Amino acid sequence: MELHNREVRQDVRELGALLGDVLEAQTSRRAFETVESCRTAAIDYRAGELESRTPLSNELEGLSPHLQRTVARAFTTYFELINLAEERERVRSIRQDSQDGTLDDSLETAAEELAEADVDTVEEILDDVLIEPTFTAHPTEARRKTVKAKLRSVSNHLETLDERLLTDKESEQIWRDLDAEVTSLWQTPQVRKRQPEPEDEARNVQWYLENTLFDVVGEVYDELADALDDELEATLDVPKLFEFRSWAGSDRDGNPFVTPDVTANTLERQRDVVLERYRVQLKRLSGVLSQDGSRIEAGTEFEASLEDDRELLPGSARTAEERYPGEPYRQKLKFMRERLQRVGDVRPGGYDSAEELHEDLDVIATSLRNNDGASVVEAHVDPLRRQVATFGFSLASLDLRDHRQKHTDAISEALARDGIDYDSLDEDERVELLTDAVLQDEQVIDLSDTEGLSEESTRVLTLFDSLAGWQDEYGVEAIDTYCISMTDEPSHVLEVLFLADQSGIISLPEHCGIDIVPLLETEYALSGARRIMGTLYENEAYSQALSARGKTQEIMLGYSDSNKENGFLAANWSLYKNQLQLAEICDDYDVTMRLFHGRGGSISRGGGPMGEALLALPNSTITGQVKFTEQGEAIAEKYGNPRIAERNIEQMLNAQLRARSQAIEQPTEEIEDEWSDAMDTMADAARQEYRDLLDSEGFVRYFEQATPITVIEDLDLGSRPASRSGERTVEDLRAIPWVFSWTQSRCILPGWYAIAAGIDAYLEDGGDVETLQEMYEEWPFFQTTLDNAALSLSRTELEIAEEYADLADEDLREKFFPRITDEYDRTAELVTTIGQRDDLHTRDWLGENLERRNPYVDPLNLLQTHLLDRTHRTEVEERTLRLTVKGIAAGMKNTG
Repeated sequence: MELHNREVRQDVRELGALLGDVLEAQTSRRAFETVESCRTAAIDYRAGELESRTPLSNELEGLSPHLQRTVARAFTTYFELINLAEERERVRSIRQDSQDGTLDDSLETAAEELAEADVDTVEEILDDVLIEPTFTAHPTEARRKTVKAKLRSVSNHLETLDERLLTDKESEQIWRDLDAEVTSLWQTPQVRKRQPEPEDEARNVQWYLENTLFDVVGEVYDELADALDDELEATLDVPKLFEFRSWAGSDRDGNPFVTPDVTANTLERQRDVVLERYRVQLKRLSGVLSQDGSRIEAGTEFEASLEDDRELLPGSARTAEERYPGEPYRQKLKFMRERLQRVGDVRPGGYDSAEELHEDLDVIATSLRNNDGASVVEAHVDPLRRQVATFGFSLASLDLRDHRQKHTDAISEALARDGIDYDSLDEDERVELLTDAVLQDEQVIDLSDTEGLSEESTRVLTLFDSLAGWQDEYGVEAIDTYCISMTDEPSHVLEVLFLADQSGIISLPEHCGIDIVPLLETEYALSGARRIMGTLYENEAYSQALSARGKTQEIMLGYSDSNKENGFLAANWSLYKNQLQLAEICDDYDVTMRLFHGRGGSISRGGGPMGEALLALPNSTITGQVKFTEQGEAIAEKYGNPRIAERNIEQMLNAQLRARSQAIEQPTEEIEDEWSDAMDTMADAARQEYRDLLDSEGFVRYFEQATPITVIEDLDLGSRPASRSGERTVEDLRAIPWVFSWTQSRCILPGWYAIAAGIDAYLEDGGDVETLQEMYEEWPFFQTTLDNAALSLSRTELEIAEEYADLADEDLREKFFPRITDEYDRTAELVTTIGQRDDLHTRDWLGENLERRNPYVDPLNLLQTHLLDRTHRTEVEERTLRLTVKGIAAGMKNTG
């Protein structure tokens, strides 16, 4: 069965031709020919028909500033269009494999595996699983929202061409519209005129939730329910399996622009959006449920519910009767729409919670089933019930986050007014003071009194002073988590408990309105996990708070800063071991652990295929609940297209269901002592080599000169500063610009550096390649780690990186670039040997992707290096330089 009319090569060719026509029409014949000359030179070099890139480099350097800008725009726009062609190809593959029954990681395959267990175990697995993707505002999305909207329009046109049978005239009209869209795209500024504000970032996240995820989640539930029905003899109710969360508008760590007003506005806007979606859905449902009341028996429960509505909303009762005489379901839906309209309104009668809306939908579903309308329920009511269960009245629950030092300083300043010298107390004394303060009935500090406090401390107290009001207005579930960056001590967690208690959202032992989440990201914190968590679990105040939250402790692991501090291999092993340790600690104290994986989009920041990552986690850490960040351009790539979004969610659910099943069957997997010892040896040596590189005299200057970090710091990518204190040190620099800079220079060092040093140390210590090959074949952790490193190695282009290295002072270049090159070559050799394969990557699509893209990224890299090498740049050259950053990001499909 033919599902599609086109293929990726045709899309690439025709979109490229269309861009060429637009380029010539909007600029000049000379500009078009210049771009073509650069394009063919880059392709010819990659094909071996030119001996060097010198002709291309010379041509780019000799262009006028205006033509350089045109070239940068042309290649940037090309990548934006080609990304859509590849996205379309992915959709084709998903649809065709689904049709053929060959789709890997599907819910059908998960159901087949679950069916090997008894029904009770399957129900246990379903009850345990809760997946919480958490969208962040981290500034790695290089495209403007306006540009993304235009590209989505182009994508929709490609879908029509590919999936519909069209007449010649209809096809011509679509290509006319495509021409208009690409022309408009060319005329639209690529570079922001201002830095985005936190509310811009919150709206960006909200767009994906509202326009994609809201609609596809119900389809995933339906697929799982159907798959389980096919595999099991019993019919199971599928519980809530997903909950979406967000940091956009609430993450204060290093961002002074995220004020309480920003958070309040985000909460209100998200509620308004999701309530409007429910009203639209109920209106649509009203068009379906037109049953004649005289021909059905609605049932006593339904009739009682309808009568309750008439009493609650007497003013609407007459309207409902007049508009829908004799149509009980439509009358009920009219009341439901009115109750949604009154949520947050001064008028009485609005729903107090999403649970009340869900109960009304349950009443309708039961009545329909009792009238032989099960198919109507499955097709029209169940999807809405699942949307309400997933998105509530908040769309996405907000996590608050701030740096632990901010809480310490605020408490210290506030207590100093009462003569308490908090700064002088040691850790045990702080723990004792905070515990006593939480357990006593009297308030210790007035959060609304900020007179005499610093600006930072005022901001902290004002936030906590607002928290109770937010929970009263929007519900506890709308904002019920507080994450503490750089947690190093138990007192850092108790400080937040204390501030939350002072805000009135905690009343122990009965109620605790917030989950407090330590973010363990430094080696000191990770290695001290038992000291930190054990102290908290034994603490009288914290243990009561934990019991009030169902004895579930969320712990966040920081992949980004751990990698930047220790290097790729050492960080991954440390995180793995510490997950095991955290699971053991939680088990010792009978606490359910929910790990929160702070993953970025890039490999070096914990990125990579999510399904593989979930299956590679230690069994003892897989309680069923899992949380992870979704960041930057990865959000657009995963959730911009509805079919791809559905596929991503399906893969997550497949992996988590299977992982939980395996964890129940084998709570602790056996890891050979020889394997663990090998990892210890490799990780220690890799960390030493990595730290030796970063701590070498002159390395920071080399990094400044051989990457575009100075340009990236000035880009209007996000609302947060690039570094925490404004100083230029690797330690102070945020992980995002650190990775972004290396990616731009095509030397993705954070994703593979020091792996060879680690493996060689193991081999020199008596280890053998055969053991490493066995580890790769049989240990998901080791395989995933090396495969992810291989992805970074595949995307690294040392010839291009050398162009950037040449920008550095000669002594720095000679000191560092050969060292980096040697480590790359040896790492690539070892990864392919251990994986027993010829190529670094194991995915055919990646090879095709790189072959298609690399020749077009090269001109942007060369132009960028030319502009970076200039001491003084004109305003036009500065804009062109910033545009090359956007273009390379689009070409690499990954920034940081």
